Amino acid sequence: MKALVYTGPNGLVVRDEPDPVPQADEVLVRVEAVGICGSDMHAYHGFDARRPPPLVLGHEAAGRIATGPRAGERVTINPLVVDPACPYAIEGRWHLSPTRQIISMPPRPGAFAELVRIPLRNLTPVPGAMPIAHAALAEPVAVSWHAVRTGIQRLHQPLAACRVVVLGGGAIGLAAGLVARLFGARDLVIGDTNPQRRATVLAEEIGVYSPGEDEPDDSSADLVIDAVGADATRAAACRMARPGGVIVHVGLLPGQGGLDIRKLTLQEITLAGVYCYTPTDFGQSVEALAKGRLGALGWTEHRPLSEGARAFADIDAGRVSAAKIILET
Repeated sequence: MKALVYTGPNGLVVRDEPDPVPQADEVLVRVEAVGICGSDMHAYHGFDARRPPPLVLGHEAAGRIATGPRAGERVTINPLVVDPACPYAIEGRWHLSPTRQIISMPPRPGAFAELVRIPLRNLTPVPGAMPIAHAALAEPVAVSWHAVRTGIQRLHQPLAACRVVVLGGGAIGLAAGLVARLFGARDLVIGDTNPQRRATVLAEEIGVYSPGEDEPDDSSADLVIDAVGADATRAAACRMARPGGVIVHVGLLPGQGGLDIRKLTLQEITLAGVYCYTPTDFGQSVEALAKGRLGALGWTEHRPLSEGARAFADIDAGRVSAAKIILET
């Protein structure tokens, strides 16, 4: 099969790789669309020891089952592979299981390839009218869905009565804004330093601001979702959160600074770390995407897998206005 292989820092090449061999509980999926995630970019820069080269990256994928009795069925992939007997899985929190594996990390090659192996239980059917590229958005949208849902659970008032600020206008941040709006948010704004991304957010009829210039007032936000996870955004989240407010931290950039622990303590601000999603979050995200409840999804750009290395380079150089590039095989 053809695959886009990470060969070392800032190195990607399309080459022939052996077809994956499914295990007893697995099938092969012929990948038709796969998104480039921020974690793929992190690995591409050589910053992720969990993803050593050479390796096939990519985990936001959809396509058709290629083996077994359900061959030909259109599906989207939940890339978190978990032992279903694990206590965390039994209580519905698969994403926290110590048995968790994810495609794009050894021992599971990722989906920047024509084929990927995955347990059948990780596949969600895609409705016939749903574009397969939209199905590939299920994974990042599920991350945002989980983040917004977690924030709502910790608020002391309805989301419709809250001021919501999202830090970061990439795929996770924009999707968080779309999900928050779907869940009833009326006072909503997204901040990003990139003017192209701000334009993309505006096209979805969500308010934007430029950090450091016209950002929300201190202590003015009921819910802050940090979809970046940098020292600067953690500091901004602490400044913006009102007494008794909620900060949801979903971004995963390196660094640990920026938190104002004194303010969090004295003003009883809830800080919630969130990671990935539950199977329920994933299924609900697929349903919302299929029913068009998150809009026209015009914030994506599609390129062939053969141009994957160029896509990574363009993202790295800030030449991409789309919140998500989807590679198609």
